[in-house]
Amino acid sequence: MMAALEAGLTHEASVIVDEDHLASRWGSGHARVLATPMLVAFCEGAAVEMIDHLLPEGQQTVGMLVNLRHLAATPPGMKVTVKVELVEVDRRRLRLRIEAWDEVERIGEMEHERFIIDTERFYRRVNGKAAQLTDR
Repeated sequence: MMAALEAGLTHEASVIVDEDHLASRWGSGHARVLATPMLVAFCEGAAVEMIDHLLPEGQQTVGMLVNLRHLAATPPGMKVTVKVELVEVDRRRLRLRIEAWDEVERIGEMEHERFIIDTERFYRRVNGKAAQLTDR
C-alpha cells in the first residue's frame, strides 16, 4: 500500500487568484487580496493531488492538521504556486511541509497532516452521524 508514499515526494500546483479567492469575498477581511482560507484550500488541494492517486482503490486522505502562516498579500490576477513535500509517513498519518509563492515573494508556509482512510468505512460513519439528525 505505502510503497509509493515515501518521505521526499514532492509536487507543485499553480492557480491564478481571481475574485472568488479574495478575502472580501470570504468574509476573512475586507481587503481585495488572496483570503487565508483560500490559501489553506490551495495548499490542501495540492497535497491531495500529490497523494490520493497513489493510494489503492477505496482509500483517500483527509486533512487533520493545518498550521499556516500567511506571510504576504497577493492581489487578484497574480499566479500562486504551491510546493508540497511529504516529510514523514507514519503508518496512515502523513506529515507535509508546504510553501506558497506568488510571482514576487513567498506568501505562506504550512505544516499539514493528512490521514489515509478507507472511504467506504468513513462514509458509513459520517452517514450514521447524519442519520442522528433526522432521528430528532
